Amino acid sequence: MRGNRMREQPQSEVNMTPMLDVVFIMLIFFIVTASFVKEAGVDVARPPAATAEPKDKGNILIAITETSQIWIDRRQVDPRNLRAAIERLHGENPQGSIVIQADKKSQNHLLMMVMDAAKAAGVGQISIAAEGA
Repeated sequence: MRGNRMREQPQSEVNMTPMLDVVFIMLIFFIVTASFVKEAGVDVARPPAATAEPKDKGNILIAITETSQIWIDRRQVDPRNLRAAIERLHGENPQGSIVIQADKKSQNHLLMMVMDAAKAAGVGQISIAAEGA
């Protein structure tokens, strides 16, 4: 009887290492393939347009408010620093495009200033956001 007590039966364990490896690989995959949406930071009343088309990818959002403020990535940007801010964001994602959200009461010269800065920064795809009619 004493001999039987001393002999312990081996406990069966589940090796968790392969499962954890798979989970971490999937986590890395989802992080790398996720597209992060940058918001302009303010809400603007976009003008309606009968020919407005939905755009799936707009990686850099620039908002122009009715009070002549320019917002990029939840920060107000000075018009003199606009090109540098666009170049920085475009450098993070060179294939990205720009979507300008101009308030319907904003001034046209600000819209043209943003478009000129985007072109000078080397961005080829620029869109203007509008409400669908």
